[in-house]
Amino acid sequence: MFITLTSCGESNKEEKQQKTEILAANDNSEENAEQVILFFGNSLTAGYGLEKGEAFPELIQQRIDSLELSYKVVNAGLSGETTSGGKNRIDWVLKQNVDVFVLELGANDGLRGIAIEETKNNLQEIIDFVREQNPEIEIILAGMQIPPNMGQDYTTGFKQIFPDLAEKNDVYLIPFLLEDVAGIPELNQQDGIHPTAEGQKILADNVWDVLGEIIED
Repeated sequence: MFITLTSCGESNKEEKQQKTEILAANDNSEENAEQVILFFGNSLTAGYGLEKGEAFPELIQQRIDSLELSYKVVNAGLSGETTSGGKNRIDWVLKQNVDVFVLELGANDGLRGIAIEETKNNLQEIIDFVREQNPEIEIILAGMQIPPNMGQDYTTGFKQIFPDLAEKNDVYLIPFLLEDVAGIPELNQQDGIHPTAEGQKILADNVWDVLGEIIED
């Protein structure tokens, strides 16, 4: 079963709907003895601009089902989400049993020029909270890079956030989620930022390179 939690805003109505679906996902996983993989991210995870079933978390679910693995994907992607917003909603998103937590946040921080240390600290707080809830959880951090619009120092420092956090916290790292997609017009929508359905397939491959080793073991 695939549970999708997507949104283009942060209204109370949308958050209430997400909470309802998360609780339903938790009930189903307990009944079916499935392990849960939670994708916690922004519009890249939510599948902004695409049809239902085309975002990379759902493609991951399809691959899991084809391998007959007992895992259920929960998509907690929220378009426009920053690391600060993620920090504020992580408490209720994790009100369920999660076995693998994929953290995909930071891109919107970079595009807005938010201070690198602030982004890094927010991600660290999210990781700390997740570990406090379940010390045995497997955490995957999705690395991100941004165009050099903010200057070379900022661009380089932003890129380094993710390997630094992965090493410090001993978590798995996807080096660059948008590898082989970023900057390629035919794999991105007209805004040049959000992947097309074909681009999302490559994102799924990039994620599976790390996730697959965890769940197939």
